[in-house]
Amino acid sequence: MSTIGDKIASIKGQIPNQIRLVAVSKTKPIELIQEAYDAGQRIFGENKALEMRDKYEALPKNIHWHYIGHLQTNKVKYIAPFVKLIHAVDSLKLLKEINKQALKNDRIISCLLQFHIASEETKFGLSPEEAYEILKSPEFKEMKNIKITGVMGMASNTFNTDLIREEFKYLHTIYQNIQFDFFLGDIFFREISMGMSGDYQIAAQEGSTLVRIGSSIFGNRNYTNK
Repeated sequence: MSTIGDKIASIKGQIPNQIRLVAVSKTKPIELIQEAYDAGQRIFGENKALEMRDKYEALPKNIHWHYIGHLQTNKVKYIAPFVKLIHAVDSLKLLKEINKQALKNDRIISCLLQFHIASEETKFGLSPEEAYEILKSPEFKEMKNIKITGVMGMASNTFNTDLIREEFKYLHTIYQNIQFDFFLGDIFFREISMGMSGDYQIAAQEGSTLVRIGSSIFGNRNYTNK
């Protein structure tokens, strides 16, 4: 039977070295995260602020915690002291709150703009027009405690690999356009967070720099563990 370490090694062996693996540990117990850590994994993704805070307090402090889910503004304060990257920024209101809490903690917090690239209406995310509105706004230009380092998107939940590939190509195009229009010469704007357990190999081919993988490492999600 494959260990968590074996599964991590297998996934890393299937993607180029420059792509970083975010082990999605949401709902998973401390023991499994520690096992992945002991196997050399350092980036973990969570989607509940309080759960992430509790895990941060219990686990080694050189872990890079990535917040990968939809983040409510009233929960930002719980993760602002330590979060390494927030993947799913989808409003100016949320950016303002992250900036405010980062300032309180004397930090600059890295963020990705989340785009709606899937065919499902249920997914969160900005349109390119909404993102441009944010990036051009006077409020954004005054924010000194956040840094936009790239983009994030979730493909449709489908077996149609052609559709998934098109959606990832679309996100890559958005990334290139925003880089050219707002971040030309900014060495920190370099992340494309796309690809999960079912589609990370396609994402890798289409320019992903961060893949978010949970079930292929830890098994199916445990919905009973709140």
